[in-house]
Amino acid sequence: MRSRAESEGVGAPERSAYRSRPRIDRLTCEHYREPLGIGASAPRLTWTTVAGPAWSQTAYEIQVERDGLLTSTGWVDSAESVLVPWPAAPLRSRERVRIRVRVLGTDRTVSGWSSPVVVEAGLLSPEDWSAVPVGPGTRTTADGVWLLRRVFDLPADLLDRSRPTARLYLTAHGVLDAEINGTPVAEDVLAPGWTSYNHRLRYATHDVTDLLQPGPNVLGIRLADGWYVGLVGFDGGTRAIYGDRVAALCQLEVRRSGESTIVVASGADGWMVAPAPTTSASFYAGERHDARRDDRGWSCPGQPAGDWRPVHDVTSRDCGTLVAPEGPPVRCTDEIDPVSITPLGAGAYLLDFGQNLVGRLRLRVQGPRGTVVRLRHAEVLEDGRLCTRPLRGATSVDEYVLAGDRLEEWEPRFTLHGFRYAEIEGWPGPLDAGAATARVYHSDLERTGWFECSDPLVTRLHENVVWSMRGNFVHLPTDCPQRDERLGWTGDLQVFTATAAFLYDCTGMLRSWLRDVAAEQLPDGTVPWYVPYVPGGPIWSPPRPGAVWGDVAVITPWVLYERTGDQRILADQYESARAWVDLVTRLAGPARLWDSGFQLGDWLDPAAPPEDPAAALTDPHLVATAYFARSAALLARAAEVIGRRSDATHYEALADEIRHAFRDRYVTVDGHLTSDTQTAYALGICFDLLSPEHEAFAGARLAELVSNAGHRIATGFAGTPLVTEALSRTGYLRAAYDLLLCQECPSWLYTVRQGATTIWERWDSLLPDGSVNPGDMTSFNHYALGAVADWLHRVVAGLSPAEPGYRRILFRPRPGGGLTWARARHRSPYGIAAIEWHWIAGRLEVAVEIPTGSTATLEMPLHSSLEIGPGRHHFTADLPLDWAGKL
Repeated sequence: MRSRAESEGVGAPERSAYRSRPRIDRLTCEHYREPLGIGASAPRLTWTTVAGPAWSQTAYEIQVERDGLLTSTGWVDSAESVLVPWPAAPLRSRERVRIRVRVLGTDRTVSGWSSPVVVEAGLLSPEDWSAVPVGPGTRTTADGVWLLRRVFDLPADLLDRSRPTARLYLTAHGVLDAEINGTPVAEDVLAPGWTSYNHRLRYATHDVTDLLQPGPNVLGIRLADGWYVGLVGFDGGTRAIYGDRVAALCQLEVRRSGESTIVVASGADGWMVAPAPTTSASFYAGERHDARRDDRGWSCPGQPAGDWRPVHDVTSRDCGTLVAPEGPPVRCTDEIDPVSITPLGAGAYLLDFGQNLVGRLRLRVQGPRGTVVRLRHAEVLEDGRLCTRPLRGATSVDEYVLAGDRLEEWEPRFTLHGFRYAEIEGWPGPLDAGAATARVYHSDLERTGWFECSDPLVTRLHENVVWSMRGNFVHLPTDCPQRDERLGWTGDLQVFTATAAFLYDCTGMLRSWLRDVAAEQLPDGTVPWYVPYVPGGPIWSPPRPGAVWGDVAVITPWVLYERTGDQRILADQYESARAWVDLVTRLAGPARLWDSGFQLGDWLDPAAPPEDPAAALTDPHLVATAYFARSAALLARAAEVIGRRSDATHYEALADEIRHAFRDRYVTVDGHLTSDTQTAYALGICFDLLSPEHEAFAGARLAELVSNAGHRIATGFAGTPLVTEALSRTGYLRAAYDLLLCQECPSWLYTVRQGATTIWERWDSLLPDGSVNPGDMTSFNHYALGAVADWLHRVVAGLSPAEPGYRRILFRPRPGGGLTWARARHRSPYGIAAIEWHWIAGRLEVAVEIPTGSTATLEMPLHSSLEIGPGRHHFTADLPLDWAGKL
């Protein structure tokens, strides 16, 4: 193997960066993308440094500017740059500070100061709130939308004396948006999102300084049912789960230097309410808006039109349950024009946007007053028209009634749809380009991971995974975005966490959701099938323990720790994780076998009939016991990390007992498993349940099963994330690639060949004859089976963390399957880590990038490993053309 350092390569910064003094490239606070109104009083700091390959940090200095005073830590001897402790006194409520950092290297070179980051605390104490929830008062009409309005005066010389600052703290029992003097407060949608409302209700902080004016001002709020009052769940759903009255809770504070704060808070005084021109809004049914009732000045000073009356104090709210967000809000992140428009008749058109997405349509339309334009949505077509059967009870219809006096622009506000296709009815005249645009919505997470390879179908598969994550990370991780469900299924997220954490910075969002998991956990340790929990019929209600799904309490915090290095996640979730393992320990009893009770098992195994997705080939209790062992082992490791050493010893001993019980019950003398299936062997291998000789046999048997199946997949939710890993780990890389690259049903690339642009819920959601699977649950946007992307990142491209947070990186590319190149790139806590390889006529060429603060190990096939430091490096190695078959 030959090597040379590179100044250019995958994701290379400018050459000059390596010849100048070190530079702080990025300074962030906790896991916040936008540190405004944060809930942490002592947020940790992370910075990335761009420096030469021989440079390493030996010390840092942090400056904090608060209340006009500048303080400094002085030089702190430390190589740490990730989640460094807060360097000053804790933040007070509303306090705004400016932070900057510089670093010192081993060569005594000092960086310049970083660009300052402004960090502002939210309302950290319940006593900070004077607002009370207000709304229309009496039990509201189902799916109704309301307008709230408050007029307030600001001093005429407000701007002359000193520049004020103004913050709006905003939340709801329902969903809302706000305007001040006719201007939207933010681009956020469906705020405040969905949490375990009885335990935690998020509020947002908005800087509204530039929206205020001397004299009269108006704060206006649109308020809809949302998750709090609206219809949620399947089998007909349930309304008013948290309460039967919508309400807004808001507090506007205008602060002036040296003077008292002006507070405008929700309450009985001065607040008015009226029905909105949006006559109905539902996540499932859609939205109807009558523009004839629009009053463009409703949130501006002056007399509004409509039937306005005083609000009612609806209810009290324990302000101790109000929490600041940890992840970003939902926003529009993309706009897509239709790739084709097909006329269907007078005023009717079929639009194909070329991409299955989550969002809604924006219309630009002009026509006679009272014209009703109707929008219907679906993910797929059947016989050339929308196939709406998979939506079940979610009709997904939006309607707009034209005012008729102008070119009108409209987009729904309080609903989202999952769709690629839309039918428009009632359109006045021809549908011109730009008249209908799909706007894509999801939690505005920062993209952190990318993958491509020489096979366009595999690259498209990976892109499908990205789109499914985007569409299902909407305030919380949901299973699907289109039908009457859209719930935070715990098992789906558990198997997908590693992929999600590579693709996007979702740590803050998932930390918040994990707090809800702990809050919804039953006293005996049971984790609901989905969180937040809602009634769901006899199978799902009341919640009962289920492997794979309940294991989210242990596995997801561990994976987030591996990817971020954040030990606090493990500490915060430790009691929840321990409660889950202790519950399963009681259920398994002294035999250490979880072999009783209801299980979903290897859910959606392709052999299961459409009407019974739990009827998998693999014994569900084998799956349950395997996961029991896995969670016990990871809990032991988590306990060790956070200093709970006696717990670590206890749970490692428990894990070992479960492994032996698993072998005694499920492994035959010759090494076969009692369930002779792809999933069973994948679990045994990847969860370290087998003896060394039986693991070798299991790898061979798994490869044989894959070959006997014509390289088709035969796994469901439990086995799919592990099956390629199990093959490559035991030396059957060729079989793993055969499985990945199969194009027959069922397989990953079958879906791509069928035109999928997202990951399907079922391997055969669309049957080979082009018809839609007859099963009751057939989503075309479901990320769980896309968990294979983690294997694409780690094995095909060869990029993974060797130590938590990518402090050390493992580059271990494993070419095969006829691929001639692959690349992956990830923004780690230390900066960009990247790899690109090319396989040319028996020579493997690899370029890697290692960020400052990290080191790496490179393992080229059939060659000794090599330790390398920060910078860009290029390596070549000669390999036999059929090297993958020689493993």
